[in-house]
Amino acid sequence: MDKKELHGNIVVGQSGGPTAAINATLAGVIRGGLEEVAAGTVGKVMGMRNGVEGLLEERLVDLGAMFDSEDKLRRLEHTPAAALGSCRRKLPRPQDDPALYEKLLSIFKKYDIRYFFYIGGNDSMDTAAKLSEYTRTHDYEMRIMGVPKTIDNDLVVTDHTPGFGSAAKYIAVTMQELIRDCAVYTVPAVTIVEIMGRDAGWLTAASAIGRVVNGIAPDMVYLPERSFDLDAFYARLREQLAVHPGVVVAVSEGIRFADGRYVCEGVDVGTTDVFGHKQLSGTGKALELAVRAELGCKVRSVELNISQRCGAHIASAQDLTESVAVGRAAVAAAREGVSREMMTILRTGEGDNYGFTISHSDVSEIANQIKSVPDEYINAAGDNVTDECCRYLLPLIAGEAYPDYINGIPDFAVI
Repeated sequence: MDKKELHGNIVVGQSGGPTAAINATLAGVIRGGLEEVAAGTVGKVMGMRNGVEGLLEERLVDLGAMFDSEDKLRRLEHTPAAALGSCRRKLPRPQDDPALYEKLLSIFKKYDIRYFFYIGGNDSMDTAAKLSEYTRTHDYEMRIMGVPKTIDNDLVVTDHTPGFGSAAKYIAVTMQELIRDCAVYTVPAVTIVEIMGRDAGWLTAASAIGRVVNGIAPDMVYLPERSFDLDAFYARLREQLAVHPGVVVAVSEGIRFADGRYVCEGVDVGTTDVFGHKQLSGTGKALELAVRAELGCKVRSVELNISQRCGAHIASAQDLTESVAVGRAAVAAAREGVSREMMTILRTGEGDNYGFTISHSDVSEIANQIKSVPDEYINAAGDNVTDECCRYLLPLIAGEAYPDYINGIPDFAVI
């Protein structure tokens, strides 16, 4: 770590899928950056529109001028989605496209960018790692930091990721509402709720949090970490329908059969389009059709889709607090000479004693890895999560963080 004072400008971008807290992290970076402007270390705090794509097109904005008051920063903190815009561009390796990296370096030099902060998930950390690899071998000193966000909570090393707590809260609360709605009739019925999570089941696990609060949770919960067995699924449904008529099931979009096929690809319900082609639906819809054909009962599927990542009206106060802190700490770490690292959250207690500290770790050891839900958080049958899992997740959804409203509509920031 080189503690030498480095003068220049900051650029920050957002990448990948948005969250209800990604702008809180951006606000944290801006806050930390403006402190450095006041100290004379940094000249400007700039934002790149649409991540590295916008940087390559030099679509930069002066964030310091835009957010020159506490009220404006607070408004940004409570705004969902990526206010700077996002992208899903995965950079090639420097040796595979040196011209691209030469262009990026020329832009850094043109705008005197010495501090680069990239807020995102796994692919964004990959971008930070590759930029770090390239700049390490070129004569232009920069400090490059990965700043985590992802509702999937699948980044390794960090205890959890900014953005996950708010999505988990949305899911946990929505499931409480859905379960009660599904319990009003006496007609046997199955409701299948599809939740985001292709490779890791953290979000779907959050559907069960209510169990340790009030005893109300889905009857079954299926994660990608366990192979899905259709016959066992039917058997469990019959068992649950014998107990009560309104059965609710939470499934990750990425659940797979033992042979690796996604459930949405491999449930044969005999449905074809007008051309005779097999129709592939989402996981929830595929299971809905399969259950209707097998059990003959009333069945419906609900796909939470992008609403689970942009529900700022029900964001977790704890999540927003940590997101701001992570962004601010990234700037402080870079000022001290840290580079080529991703910020991490370390848990310091459980339950009522929950606390956190912020650290950082080598971004190249984090990129392109997946943190799965551990075995001890999944029951032996593979059709639910444990109470231990729910208690682990509970502190992350704590507290309410409502945006300001104007005439009944949230007042969100626009860049």
